[in-house]
Amino acid sequence: MKLVTVEQMRRIEQLSDAAGHSYAAMMERAGTAVAVAIESRMVVKNKRILVLVGPGNNGGDGLVAARALREADAEVSCYLFRDRPQDPLLIAVGEQGCFVAVAPDDLQLRVLRRLVKGAHVIVDALLGTGTARPIEGDLAKILDIVKSQVQAKKGPATSGLVEIVAVLTSSHEASPLIVAVDGPTGLNYDTGALDPAAIPADVTVTLAYPKFGHFAFPGAVACGQLVVADIGADPKLADNITLEVADAEMIRALLPARPANAHKGTFGKAMIVAGSIYYSGAAALAAQAATRVGTGLVTLCPPRSIYGVVASKLTEVTYQPLPDDMGVLNTDAANVLAEKVEGYQALLVGPGLSAEKEAVAFVRRLLNVEPPAKKAHLGFQLSTAEAEPDKLTLPPLVVDADALNALAEVDGWAERLSRPSILTPHPGEMARLMKLEDKSSLDQDRVETARKMAMEWGHIVILKGAFTVIAHPQGRTVILPFANPALATAGSGDVLAGAIVGLLAQGLAPFEAAMCGAYLHGLAGEIARREIGDAGAVAGDALARLPAAIRQLR
Repeated sequence: MKLVTVEQMRRIEQLSDAAGHSYAAMMERAGTAVAVAIESRMVVKNKRILVLVGPGNNGGDGLVAARALREADAEVSCYLFRDRPQDPLLIAVGEQGCFVAVAPDDLQLRVLRRLVKGAHVIVDALLGTGTARPIEGDLAKILDIVKSQVQAKKGPATSGLVEIVAVLTSSHEASPLIVAVDGPTGLNYDTGALDPAAIPADVTVTLAYPKFGHFAFPGAVACGQLVVADIGADPKLADNITLEVADAEMIRALLPARPANAHKGTFGKAMIVAGSIYYSGAAALAAQAATRVGTGLVTLCPPRSIYGVVASKLTEVTYQPLPDDMGVLNTDAANVLAEKVEGYQALLVGPGLSAEKEAVAFVRRLLNVEPPAKKAHLGFQLSTAEAEPDKLTLPPLVVDADALNALAEVDGWAERLSRPSILTPHPGEMARLMKLEDKSSLDQDRVETARKMAMEWGHIVILKGAFTVIAHPQGRTVILPFANPALATAGSGDVLAGAIVGLLAQGLAPFEAAMCGAYLHGLAGEIARREIGDAGAVAGDALARLPAAIRQLR
């Protein structure tokens, strides 16, 4: 599913119209989709539905929805921000018995208050993607009346699935369902900026493709549950767009097959190098996640001195304890791994290794990113053969957590690291890799940052956070549709890294393993939030629900 800018969407509509799929036809499908989205959530017969109608195409979509809902025996009222004289759509809803009022005089504003007060559903079809200016004047008055009446009934808006569930299980008389056409009026579809006058939606029915602003804060919070409606545009018109949103259909196609005659070798072997005396749990979480996504055999390689602690938590994996200094891996561990890693399809390095100098030296030796040695006192550099140790042959890599921090301090690490590896930084680690002093600048354009650095480094970048971004060195970029505070907890990244290495071991290509593992992790987190709540859930809750996420997709 492509993710588009306003200009890209405008271009797709223009090309569709030029090819014979008219604006009127697209509007008909858009408005019908809005009506269907409402009807899928309630029986609309005899329900009071208020449609706020703007002057442009967004308002036209609203009028089509009004007509369709009236045909389903709803009691429909249309409140127009501007009159639409001689508009066939407006004439049609009037002929069907819909009540029609036009702003902005005081009498009609009083009418609006009564309509809002009695509404079971309010459809926001005032302004669409083409408007980004501040809201003022009569439109501000309309939104203020609606917003104050709605908040008096249902309280402050909350985001995402939690609010939708609350609406569906409560009295519609007391709590109107807010449905936005393409997005809430006041949303900037390119930046996610949100006008203070905007009315947060419970459901947003966006047309043809989601827009960038649906996945950028603060606007994302105001969109509620996002429904993407097909308006008949030819998908080929979006072929040149490299930004996508991952969806269930995309990930379902990537899930490894599970043939009935399989054995453990069928599903690959993953090796995980993780843990320290400070973070034994990170090793256990990552290894369990790899088993929970279906890996045939997982070998965990912790520091030797904490092996007993980790093994007591986890019995379904094999172990290769490694040499350490007081609970932290050292460079001798890299030599042991060089002899043991053959035959594994994927390797994860990093969770819980610590920032101790021994662990840092181990990571650089294992990943072949040690800076060349110099004979500084003699004034010349050794030859390549003399300066660099023998390179270790490694399987496809996932580099996470403390391993990323170890790389960040080495100039030219990206060229030395085997390509394409999968890097899984959170914003702080990303800032260190980019040598930024202030990570806050990353939030201004997470998508472009991930895409740019993936192309510059030559590695797959997973920039974690709300709406995680996954970028390929060739430019393809995918956003995950999850923004879940239940996943904002220690150990969540270890589960993510383990899921990715497990899918990599099962034969998925690196970018596909990154997408699939991250999506399953996000979906498992959503399942945990539904069952437990968004406060108090721990990393192990998402971990335990990885199989349920896979089952839901299949």
